Amino acid sequence: MTTETTAAVAAVASVSTHILDTSVGRPAARVAVRLAARGGRDARWQALGGSATDADGRCKDLPALPEGTTHVRLDFAVEEYFEHKPASEPESEPGNKPVKNQAEAQQDAPANRDSGAAPVFFPEVAITFAVSPGEHYHVPLLLNPFGYSVYRGS
Repeated sequence: MTTETTAAVAAVASVSTHILDTSVGRPAARVAVRLAARGGRDARWQALGGSATDADGRCKDLPALPEGTTHVRLDFAVEEYFEHKPASEPESEPGNKPVKNQAEAQQDAPANRDSGAAPVFFPEVAITFAVSPGEHYHVPLLLNPFGYSVYRGS
């Protein structure tokens, strides 16, 4: 690789992400993640492709960002994850019925109250952020059935 090529590669921003399901304290595996970019506030979004989270909740193989990218959008398709998520009930000894604490009972309340409603409150999460050339952006998603949070990681 020439010095010019190395400098060009270093000047492009890069993105990685991972998802932690805070309702069970575990990574969220097999969540589809799509990546889009644009080169200016008024530019059109360009779909770049996507990937899916691995068993550790990480998405390590997102497509490279084109030179001149100023904004990035990550679209997380979380609906299917929540619809097929394994039960999070703790293992109990035979003959012992697990006892729910108040927080667990409150988590069940919306489903019990709204039995005819859609099972997933946020079917997708779209996060848009600004980038600068040469920087790496790790954007973790902390997810639960009724909310989410993101931040710039390291």
